[in-house]
Amino acid sequence: MENFHGELHANNELTLLKKSEENPFESMMQRFDVAADILKLDQGVYEYLKTPARQIIVSIPVQMDNGKVEVFEGYRVIHNDILGPSKGGIRFAPDVHLDEIKALAAWMTWKCAILNIPFGGAKGGVKCDPTKLSKSELEKITRRYTASMMDVFGEEKDIPAPDMGTNEQVMAWIMDTYSMHIRHTETAVVTGKPIIIGGSEGRKEATGRGVMQVTITAMNKLGIVPTESTVAVQGFGNVGSLTAELLSQQGCKIIGISDVTGGYYNKSGINIPEAIAYVQQNKTLKGFKGGDKITQEELLELECDVLIPAAKEDQITAKNASKIKAKIIAEGANGPTTALADPILKEKGILVIPDILANAGGVTVSYFEWVQDRVGYFWSLDRVNRRLERMMRLAFDSVYTTSKEYNVTLRIAAYVMAIDKVSKTLKLRGIYA
Repeated sequence: MENFHGELHANNELTLLKKSEENPFESMMQRFDVAADILKLDQGVYEYLKTPARQIIVSIPVQMDNGKVEVFEGYRVIHNDILGPSKGGIRFAPDVHLDEIKALAAWMTWKCAILNIPFGGAKGGVKCDPTKLSKSELEKITRRYTASMMDVFGEEKDIPAPDMGTNEQVMAWIMDTYSMHIRHTETAVVTGKPIIIGGSEGRKEATGRGVMQVTITAMNKLGIVPTESTVAVQGFGNVGSLTAELLSQQGCKIIGISDVTGGYYNKSGINIPEAIAYVQQNKTLKGFKGGDKITQEELLELECDVLIPAAKEDQITAKNASKIKAKIIAEGANGPTTALADPILKEKGILVIPDILANAGGVTVSYFEWVQDRVGYFWSLDRVNRRLERMMRLAFDSVYTTSKEYNVTLRIAAYVMAIDKVSKTLKLRGIYA
């Protein structure tokens, strides 16, 4: 056992150099290895926790609107179900791949553990471009994918939710398809649904609200006054736009925003409601007149108090980490910072609120939705938001305390907390053989 941890520690730096920054699963495992070393994790438990429980790949044949048949590839990875049913979103994107889904599933395991939610981690995806599909084609893909996952999904087994490229309509199709197969309506099989069919108040804005709450908490720790602060937000989808709006309501000045078409900078502050209205009308920020045009790279390197990467993975890397000028990075996206960038940001003294804490508001309110569906009693928006705030602030404080206890970054502290909880639960349950 001693040799195992000694080798793990000695090889960690070498591993960081050898592995590709672009592989999100390897990036996740590099952080996992550091936390496992700190916890002196038993080798058998280490192997168990790093390995996904199930990896499912399915073919999805669909007759397109032009009459031709196309075959799409779908994935579902159950990383772990030690704490309870597995939980995780489904993303529709042309560049989805298995390693990405594996990493996202593992991150879900750690998020749920940190927030004390009785779920394990899962993630799903379909390799397609939803922007190029008709509504009919999208529905066919969704229903065939769901039918292929009937042995996987279940309100007590595996519960999907929206992610990149999917929304509440897609969740409604999943719920309906599953219900048709089991011959009764089962709303708890999926979260992120329309409110009219069992969705929860506050679910759509939950991730952005959670990012806002931990950001304000971090500001208080560092003595930054929100009404005197500046913020840059990369990504202006659901998470980025809502985070920007909620932080502006707290008095923060949003000086930079961006989406796939590029970034916009205004040192006097961008009018976020105006930007949101512009996107609702024009689909993207392209042509927005509320700030000077800048590149995505320039937005990440703006002089500001808080930087919120809320776009995709691997945005802050070893190449640009030294140019980041923010005091706080709150990761609204999953995996926006590579493992090789971590030590650079630490050296610069930047407080990074890791994705598995910062954007856990979504799964928290998904848990609330699942609970409400199970009991058939629904909460007010105020009740949802109060409970979310309490859980996010408690989780932040616990991670912050752990980081001080072990003298590590918030990211490693979050992994230590999560892995410790799941490993202790595993030991109590035992391994069935």
